[in-house]
Amino acid sequence: MAGTALAAGVLAVAAALSLGLAAVAGASVTGQRAAAAADAAALAAADAASGAVPTSTEPCALAATVAEAAGADLTGCVLEGFVATVEVQAAYAGLAAVSRARAGPPEGQ
Repeated sequence: MAGTALAAGVLAVAAALSLGLAAVAGASVTGQRAAAAADAAALAAADAASGAVPTSTEPCALAATVAEAAGADLTGCVLEGFVATVEVQAAYAGLAAVSRARAGPPEGQ
């Protein structure tokens, strides 16, 4: 009987650890997805602003489209010349992962 209780306790601890690790892994993936979406959105906006990518879409609208395609929502977009700074947000289990990125020509150019 004591062995059964010990085995049940070990299984309960293993299950709790597995669920905790799964939650941490999911949050990590969401954070990386937000970072990738921010990078892509900033690059798209900077390329559109500089004319490197011919488009009739406004740079920040293009950034929003790219962020949405990457699974995030654009929450901020600022253009300073050809430099784009964006902020995106992705959700996981009711929590928000926020990431910012900046793209443009090298400084001094």
